Amino acid sequence: MLRLFPLFLLLILIGCRQEATTDNTAAGPPVAKKEAHVFDEFGAAREDPYYWLNDPTGPEVIQHLEAENAYCEQQLAHTQSLQDKLYEELVARIEQKYESLPTKQNGYWYYVRYEEGDEYPYYCRKKDNMDAPEEVLLNVNQMAEGHKIYRLFQYFISPDNRTVAFLVDTSGDRRNTLYFKDLATGELLPDQVPDCSYGGAWANDNRHFFYTLNDKTVRGYRVMRHQLGAEGQDAEVYSEPDSTFSAFVTRSWDDRYIFTGSGSTTSSEIWFLDADQPEGQLKVIQPRQKNLEYQVESYTGQEFHIYNNHQAQNFKVSTAPVGSPGLANWKDVVPHNPDVYINGFTVRDKYLVVQERAKALDKIRVIDRQSGESYYVDFGEEVYTAGMYDPNDEFSSDSIRYNYQSLTTPRSTFGYSLSNKEKKLLQQQKVGGGFDGSLYETKRLWATAQDGTQVPMSIVYHKELFKKDGSNPCLLYSYGSYGSSSMPYFNSSVISLLDRGFVYAIAHIRGGQEMGRQWYEDGKLMNKKNTFTDFIDCGQYLVDNQYTSTEGLFAMGGSAGGMLMGAVTNMRPDLFKGIIARVPWMDVISDMRNPDLPLTTLEYEEWGDPYQKEAYDYMLSWSPYDNVKPADFPAILATGGLNDTQVLYHNPAKWVQKIRENNTGTEPVLFKCNMGAGHGGESGRFARQKETAMIYAFMVDQVGELVD
Repeated sequence: MLRLFPLFLLLILIGCRQEATTDNTAAGPPVAKKEAHVFDEFGAAREDPYYWLNDPTGPEVIQHLEAENAYCEQQLAHTQSLQDKLYEELVARIEQKYESLPTKQNGYWYYVRYEEGDEYPYYCRKKDNMDAPEEVLLNVNQMAEGHKIYRLFQYFISPDNRTVAFLVDTSGDRRNTLYFKDLATGELLPDQVPDCSYGGAWANDNRHFFYTLNDKTVRGYRVMRHQLGAEGQDAEVYSEPDSTFSAFVTRSWDDRYIFTGSGSTTSSEIWFLDADQPEGQLKVIQPRQKNLEYQVESYTGQEFHIYNNHQAQNFKVSTAPVGSPGLANWKDVVPHNPDVYINGFTVRDKYLVVQERAKALDKIRVIDRQSGESYYVDFGEEVYTAGMYDPNDEFSSDSIRYNYQSLTTPRSTFGYSLSNKEKKLLQQQKVGGGFDGSLYETKRLWATAQDGTQVPMSIVYHKELFKKDGSNPCLLYSYGSYGSSSMPYFNSSVISLLDRGFVYAIAHIRGGQEMGRQWYEDGKLMNKKNTFTDFIDCGQYLVDNQYTSTEGLFAMGGSAGGMLMGAVTNMRPDLFKGIIARVPWMDVISDMRNPDLPLTTLEYEEWGDPYQKEAYDYMLSWSPYDNVKPADFPAILATGGLNDTQVLYHNPAKWVQKIRENNTGTEPVLFKCNMGAGHGGESGRFARQKETAMIYAFMVDQVGELVD
């Protein structure tokens, strides 16, 4: 997942307020002063005064993190009643008793449900139709008992519907354990495999299961074949020795093939195996080639559909015969369009449905496979996001489903007929607490970047509380890395800010793919600073056009988006009232020069290879930790997780110390470390709301005079 930050966790943050002090080098808990660690890189010395915090096994490090947490909690004491009120609001908006729409697979209808008061879901199914008796496959509430963290992200049903394989992470470090459960007896099988990556695939014999093992850096590097009942005898199917690539395994849509292979941020290599012959020989689709990315799917077993960027920066869809699937035989069925980014597709007997994005808006295009004629699904709103998915496994189906939402419209699922263009609302997220979408307004704004580029923003506010005179506080969010787009999803938590007069804005900055693949290319490697200046220019636009003021503007980002927070804090500390940096990646140079850390080698193509002087010098010029200089810093809240393997806890821990040391102002600089979780924080749906309530209390308290 790289240093990606899941969208449903974007606001799982905590905040504190510190009383003003004139001695900011002493603010926060006492920190041990040790001799700086000196690096000799390209003949130049670089010192790290807080390198000792890199060792999670050191007792003094644990003591320091616990002291930080105690200090943060102490500073929060005066906001406790506000936190409690916010928590009640957040929980009230959650649909306590919930059941998802079912999806059809191999004769069963699968769905997930929550019971009132439960932290975790029940994964269920019914045979043939929804009037049949319910079968609970996995009761995660029961399974999570005794665990602080319990993440069950994936499960895989065997072709005969009798066994479920599932992956569980109980520490937040992405080192999953693979389990198998007999669905007839309800018993766990003795087969267990530790330290697995995500993904998996059953063979059609119902006995063999393919999975991926992690290496020491939590990189998927070996695809293995497990036979039920033969524990300890697993066979290697595929191995990826290149540390800049990670391996994967999956099953085709039509269940005919097992796909395995590996990919980096700029190239792919995929092999396939007949799912009826689990011990057969792999065959390559197309050997890896520099800057060639592709994904493969099978719908009929006769040809492969290949999503790829061969001579197509914004990607295209091609087909190739199964017998000779190499690049020379790829035939385009959805040609490249330089103005439209293709980011997904699905195929039906008569139609090809393509997910597109242009000008930071999602589109769904339906193509008649016989005539070649096409049309777009009409959504009818200015700022929104939409995504299609398959409701069943029937190739002859005439329908798809798509999710639609905006900053004012809760997540809505529609059934859509491809032949007559009729849509039907099947389900809409229920938002409690008296939510009324008509009270809010959403708009699309365009800020001019330093180089003249037009950068889109999506904003939302309460109509009755918004005054375009600079008096409203504002929370500006973005991510801006890996081509991950920050789309305008509905977030019920934000309502608590909107109802207190906040404007909520999303900056669609370069480094994502909201405006196409070039938008990503213009925000990576030697263009990375565009990401930071775009965000600053968006914030300045909101101030200049009186959507907010510098006394009310907060910036927020997580993971690589937290790195963005560090960069903009260094570049424009005067622009922001507060900075919220969740699990932020700050010590860029040290991490990228350590190939033993998770993710490092996988990301040379994203940030640059620090063993090449030009790339090293450029990264050093923006690395947040390395560019902290004396300044009047805004109020800062950083978070981390002791078990985090995507952004190690020492990144925010060290950055906060360096900020405090250089802070010539009086605003609080605080750090909260979750001592029992990883990158995603708490795993329970209510536990997350506690953290959200704290961060909102932090912001509201900071601008109390604006929202009273």
